[in-house]
Amino acid sequence: MPPTTTPETLPTSISAAILHLLLPYHRRTDRAPAAPAQAFPHQLRHISEFVRVGAPVVFTLPGFPCKSPNPAKVLGHLPDQGERLSLTFLNTLCTEIERIYPPGARVIVCSDGHVFGDLIHVPDEHIDSYADELRVLIGQLGLRRLSVFDLRDVLGDLPHDTKRALVHEHYAPTLDALRAEIRVEDQTLALYRGITRFLVEDTADHSGTRSALQRECRKRAYGVIQRSRAWGDLIAEHHPHAVRLSIHPQPIGAPKFGIQLLDAPDAWTTPWHSAALRRTDGTWTLMPRAEAAQLGRLMSCDDRPSHFEQT
Repeated sequence: MPPTTTPETLPTSISAAILHLLLPYHRRTDRAPAAPAQAFPHQLRHISEFVRVGAPVVFTLPGFPCKSPNPAKVLGHLPDQGERLSLTFLNTLCTEIERIYPPGARVIVCSDGHVFGDLIHVPDEHIDSYADELRVLIGQLGLRRLSVFDLRDVLGDLPHDTKRALVHEHYAPTLDALRAEIRVEDQTLALYRGITRFLVEDTADHSGTRSALQRECRKRAYGVIQRSRAWGDLIAEHHPHAVRLSIHPQPIGAPKFGIQLLDAPDAWTTPWHSAALRRTDGTWTLMPRAEAAQLGRLMSCDDRPSHFEQT
């Protein structure tokens, strides 16, 4: 006889169905075959907590910090088509969840640019403008299942350097602890290397040698990871029951669920490190601005550079 669905098993089955909608977009650290929902116990547990009480499932997604400071990679310092597509995707995912679970879901975009703006050499005013524009886009596009959370929601109008110092002091792991982890944890080592690579690529005005730049970026990468960890702990403190998403690749079964926002040739590519290109078949991908410019013509939206159309 088939298994009987009881009130006790119903939240579990609904939670698995919700997680199943996310699985096609899982950003993984390997090329292993897709895993079933049961391989993600952390996410199932958190989703079930919401389902059990009939509440909307809340996801937190650290990311959307600011645009890369390298003009060869991006179109400017404000959100463009890459962000519009990514935010729309997240809202659509919530809509799909609502079809099988009426209370639905919402995503809190935890914009983290101010957390490490000094380390990635992006002006705080650019970071403010970027996060403010994210909120404007969410309103303009009617993405009612999304919201933006940043350091201003936690520490108000304190000076940005003060905010960073407070977050680092209260939440960041020590440098010695992080270095020790990188020596033994492959995933943390991959993250360290990925961030170092981004910092090197994002530096457009370095006047010294390549080796000197790499040494400097390796040092800054430790700081970025420390602050990112601190931001993650702060988010967990303010949204303790939320399901944690990540824009970084994550292994199957990890506490964080890596999610692919848009098609890209590299698992580390994000809308804020690239430009969007619409292919001739109507599909979208992300790539550095300089490469996209070789493949198509620049298009504008609201009198600002927006994306490229393949020719």
